[in-house]
Parts: sequence; C-alpha cells; structure tokens
Amino acid sequence: MIEFDEFLKVEMRVGRIVAADPFPEARKPSVKLRIDFGPDIGERVSSAQLTVTYPDRSALVGRQVVAVMNFAPRRIAGFKSEVLVLGAMGDAGGVFLLTPDPPCAEGLRIG
Repeated sequence: MIEFDEFLKVEMRVGRIVAADPFPEARKPSVKLRIDFGPDIGERVSSAQLTVTYPDRSALVGRQVVAVMNFAPRRIAGFKSEVLVLGAMGDAGGVFLLTPDPPCAEGLRIG
C-alpha cells in the first residue's frame, strides 16, 4: 500500500504519437516513439515494446497515449527514452496502450 501523496508525485500526461520508427537495436522488439505533449511541454521520445499488439507502426501515429513524465531518462540500446508510455500488459507479450476516452488536449495531467 502507498499513501495518496506518493501517487500524486507521479506526473502522468496525455500526448499524441507523431512518429513511430523501427528500433532494431533493442534487445526485445520495440518501437521508437516521438510524442507531442502540447505547446507547454513539447515533444519527448520513448521506446516501447508494442510490436506484438501494434505490428503496423503507422497505425500508432496520431493515437493519444498516457505517459509518465517525471521518471529519470533511461538508455536503451544507446537511445535515450525520456518518458514511460503506459499500457496494460497482456499474457503473450502484448502491450495495450492507455488512451483517454474521448480524446482530449495534449498535455493534460492525469490524476
């Protein structure tokens, strides 16, 4: 159990995927994402293991996602991942992206 104040320290925001590129250098099949979090925050990059659930990378472009903004960046196969994109983890390696419904403005905080 954690206290609610601990949860509030995690900064999650809505962004829109503007590019999804192959990432063959990653140990596990992954995609490099460029995500727009609106004019106040701008774009950030992330890598995500989405190839099982989303085999067509182009289908990711334009989708809204939820990401954790305030984790320290991580180096993954020489790539600096700046945010953690959130998804539900399936049994067979599938990751199902969390998306606001209905769509909303990029940059909105999740709380």
